[in-house]
Amino acid sequence: MQFAERMDRFGEGIFSKLLEIKRQKEERGEIVIDLGVGAPNIPPARHITDALCEAAADPKNYVYAISDQKELLEAAAQWYERRYGVSLNPETEICSLLGSQEGLAHIALSVADEGDVVLVPDPCYPVFADGPLLAGATLFYMPQRKENGYIIDVSEIPEETAKKAKLMVISYPNNPTTVMAPDCFYEEVIAFAKKYDIIVLHDNAYSELVFDGKTCGSFLHFPGAKEVGVEFNSLSKTYGLAGARIGFCVGNEEVVSHLKMLKSNMDYGMFLPVQKAAVAAITGDQACVETTRKAYERRRDALCDGMTEIGWKMDKPEATMFVWAKIPDNFSDSTSFAMELAEKAGLLVTPGSAFGPSGEGYVRLALVQDEDVLKKAARLVDESGMLR
Repeated sequence: MQFAERMDRFGEGIFSKLLEIKRQKEERGEIVIDLGVGAPNIPPARHITDALCEAAADPKNYVYAISDQKELLEAAAQWYERRYGVSLNPETEICSLLGSQEGLAHIALSVADEGDVVLVPDPCYPVFADGPLLAGATLFYMPQRKENGYIIDVSEIPEETAKKAKLMVISYPNNPTTVMAPDCFYEEVIAFAKKYDIIVLHDNAYSELVFDGKTCGSFLHFPGAKEVGVEFNSLSKTYGLAGARIGFCVGNEEVVSHLKMLKSNMDYGMFLPVQKAAVAAITGDQACVETTRKAYERRRDALCDGMTEIGWKMDKPEATMFVWAKIPDNFSDSTSFAMELAEKAGLLVTPGSAFGPSGEGYVRLALVQDEDVLKKAARLVDESGMLR
């Protein structure tokens, strides 16, 4: 058998290796705390699940959706106006996604040809790079350095690279570094994109998970943003709908229309009951959003305080559902540390190297367990003796 050469760009993910360790330990009856994959364990509010169940009970809703329902598009437009102060045309500037991951995996196919340059953050959520690689694009990594507050410096991008670039992917609040970007960053990105005719994709999955009284808005709120790009948003974390796979691409009409055209050749739209659940989430009672945010803030404090007390200093993130932690000084690389942490302490984390070259020396911990479990994780690490 012969397979596509593009698959040579990918290897077995670290998640598969860690899950195998988890499986083996659980078979032996050992404790495993999984903070590796960012899979939320906070369920949707009742009014959202009621809308989903009611629609799922209707036999008429099992036809192909084909396209987004008018009700969904209008609800998304109202949501962006209310929450972010951004006006959108429901018919031309909004496209649903079967989760942000699906959109991130496919959008480069509508923008970049084989060999075109795509600018991606480093470190970054893996599909930011994997999507362009599937399209045959050449990646240029934009470093997110600690000394620069993990904010990309567009002035460091060589002019020849900028001239060749077709797409630029950015995301703040950032996964995995957990930081927010200042207003001046977005202004610089918009000016940069206009100068070099680059499409900007801003992933805004964590705008509601911002802590310590801070707030976060939308890339599209900045003047000129809609002229150069789009924003992806997700209901996975904010509303506990991760498994339902609901996301949106909003903004520039040309970018949205090309993505819609691509998707029309790839899928038959979002399951109608899921569309009903999405409408209920973004138009219904928003008290659940604050409840979820507070839960993640408490989890952040429990994990960071617990680990710092035992000698593994963790800076508290200002946003997202993750902690980006420097590995202890007695370890040389993030993968070996993560593997040993899994074996000796039963704690699964993601090595920073999985997020790109600049992620080395760090691990990402997902706040996907309750506070008592996160406190227990600190005890297990302490008892393992790995920090001594």
